[in-house]
Amino acid sequence: MKTLIVEDEPTSRLLLQAILSGYGDCDVATDGEEAVEAFRSAFEQGVPYDLVCMDIMMPKLDGHETLAKIRSIEKEGNVPVQEAVKVIMTTALGDPKNVVKALYGEGAGSYLVKPIGKQKLLEELRCMGLIE
Repeated sequence: MKTLIVEDEPTSRLLLQAILSGYGDCDVATDGEEAVEAFRSAFEQGVPYDLVCMDIMMPKLDGHETLAKIRSIEKEGNVPVQEAVKVIMTTALGDPKNVVKALYGEGAGSYLVKPIGKQKLLEELRCMGLIE
């Protein structure tokens, strides 16, 4: 599994890396602009990400804006919806507005409220069919 972790907070970034690195390669972006560039580069090289774990509150582009740009790259590349990258939004914001926007408006596969536990994250990956 090839993962892009998009997180501006160092502790959260390291936690996600520690959990996910056991399941494959992990790249890191510290803001939305870096994430879009990393996603575009991997996509254009023919080695797209299987998973994006992304914070919502970030500098430059927030998680909602970043996910919209990622979905736009996939649309331009004629990626079928069922083959689109799986996205887990990670945030301290558990309010219904952000949850609905991420899941239904932008096509995130999951939404986890921080602090994120290892078992909950792995459960989400199993539900998405990314790990056994």
